[in-house]
Amino acid sequence: MKFRLLLTVILRVLFLFIGETKAQWVQTNGPSGTTVTSFAVSNNNLFAGTYDGGVFLSTDNGTSWSAVNSGLTNTYVETLAISGNKLFAGTHDGVYLSTNNGTNWTVVNNGLPSYTSVYAFAVTNTGTGGTDLFAGTYVAGEFLSTNNGTSWNAVNSGLTNDYVQTLAVSPTGTSGYNLFAGTKGGIFLSTNNGTSWNAVNSGLTNKDVFALAVSGSNLFAGTYNGGVFLSTDNGTSWNAVNSGLTNAYINGFAVSGNNLFTGTSGGVFLSTNNGTSWTEVNSGLANNYVNAFVISGTTLFAGTNGNGVWRRTLSEMVTLIKDKRDDLPADFSLAQNYPNPFNPTTTINYLVPKTSLVTIMVYDILGNEVANLVNEEKPVGNYKIEFKASKLSSGIYFYRMQAGSFVETKKLILMK
Repeated sequence: MKFRLLLTVILRVLFLFIGETKAQWVQTNGPSGTTVTSFAVSNNNLFAGTYDGGVFLSTDNGTSWSAVNSGLTNTYVETLAISGNKLFAGTHDGVYLSTNNGTNWTVVNNGLPSYTSVYAFAVTNTGTGGTDLFAGTYVAGEFLSTNNGTSWNAVNSGLTNDYVQTLAVSPTGTSGYNLFAGTKGGIFLSTNNGTSWNAVNSGLTNKDVFALAVSGSNLFAGTYNGGVFLSTDNGTSWNAVNSGLTNAYINGFAVSGNNLFTGTSGGVFLSTNNGTSWTEVNSGLANNYVNAFVISGTTLFAGTNGNGVWRRTLSEMVTLIKDKRDDLPADFSLAQNYPNPFNPTTTINYLVPKTSLVTIMVYDILGNEVANLVNEEKPVGNYKIEFKASKLSSGIYFYRMQAGSFVETKKLILMK
């Protein structure tokens, strides 16, 4: 009997331990101690580009990693891309190509300026069964290869900023697409395969763009110290979508259905409503400086700054946010203060169902304002505030909450 009881306790402890392990970020076995800048996925092959460590390959969902750098003479890798059976690496010395999963690499820089740092790739469908490869460079602008990197041509007409930091492709039809380039001087759009570019920055108050992501008809831009911006009209106009996002240094995005993840210098945040609100999902993540993401199957991988690759199950994070959302208010509400009557301190609770400018003022019986308790934009949530009336005289007062069209007033009584 005692043995069975002991076994039950042990099994429960193990269950809790396993549950906690699954419900948080877990560091993979490599490349540990390394700054991971980029990812690429091809079937069961997961590639990680690193800063001064070259490229690593995992064939077991990140459980183990191997360096695959033969022929890769520059190991400062900024970006990776896959086109068919071809793997491209953008480095601080141009582009390298591997056709055997990184076992061997070949330089493919014909047409690129010498010592060109390649920061971003985009692979597009030509509509005739072929593919084009775009390379965004640091200082030299945009280049296009129509023959898998054998040769490159500059495609910079209208691209007034040469510091291309990210690229994104948004399909427009059967074979058409919009190509977006995020630069240190804003976002540029090409609708003709890079032949010409136009700036699309209206409403983009921070133009140092580090990351772009497409989710259906939504285009997201991540900026340096400006947070996330959303465009629903192909960049014609932009709006900041930062509610709940406590870190404004955006390094990357990952899209899974209607779920959008962003990596910042302060960890990982998830939005399940197109950026309307964000929730931190950093449990277990020892290094919160996240450079890059990739989704492989049901797992999200994060590349960190100096601490290798971490992974976490997608569904667990989405469920976590859903459970939190179920507890959020559906309507504005202002509760009666407690205690009431009070002396000299009382608490006021209020609910905010959507991000709004909220004001809560206290007035005396003649309508004179005696206290300004809240006057700021509040994200969705349940709130409480303490009202200290030690300097006021005994009597009847009123407190009034306004948020958009919502207005409510309640009476409180101070008795000294």
